[in-house]
Amino acid sequence: MGKSISLQLKDGTRIGAYVAEPAGTPKAGLVVVQEIFGVNAHIRSVADRYAAQGYLAIAPALFDPVQPGVELGYDQEGMTKGLEYVGKLGFDRALAGVEAAAQEVQRAGKVATVGYCWGGTVSYLSAIRLGLPAISYYGGRNVQFVGEQAKAPLMFHYGLKDAHIGEADREAVRKANPTAEFHVYDADHGFNCDARGSYDAASAKLAMERSLAFLAKHVG
Repeated sequence: MGKSISLQLKDGTRIGAYVAEPAGTPKAGLVVVQEIFGVNAHIRSVADRYAAQGYLAIAPALFDPVQPGVELGYDQEGMTKGLEYVGKLGFDRALAGVEAAAQEVQRAGKVATVGYCWGGTVSYLSAIRLGLPAISYYGGRNVQFVGEQAKAPLMFHYGLKDAHIGEADREAVRKANPTAEFHVYDADHGFNCDARGSYDAASAKLAMERSLAFLAKHVG
């Protein structure tokens, strides 16, 4: 359904991206922000699903500046490598990739972001620093940025059984963003990903419905 393209960042660096086009005129643009496992088959399928709902979806390969073409599996080796790339990249360069991707799809109209895991925090930061409406799925590092004010609408999805994100962290994020839509599910970290053991179909379906309603309201 999708195709691979190249994006140029402000500093001249080039990164790859996966683009999924909707069948008709796009409702809006959507940047799909990867987990620590890269733009793998799951992230491409997420972009495809949003394209099927009418959005011009793009998943930038944010790790490309430190390691091109990353596609990791959901195992210990994948997690170790992914965390290493996250550490090397930093959030500023991740946001530069999101910004370039947003510019690429703004021909579709307004642009929002949706991110998962580490990408959930990058998505949250996109609302703070780029002013893009953002959906954050189980962003474990969200709590690091509660001191900064978001400049766009936000939606958060969290799993109650998520060992990576405790209630105190969730509540700190909620308190810092009183106007955000905030949803908690009886599910684990990564509940949206059908390639993971923690996948929860009912929670994933409900979160997707809520996310689509959020996008319809804020970007079209």
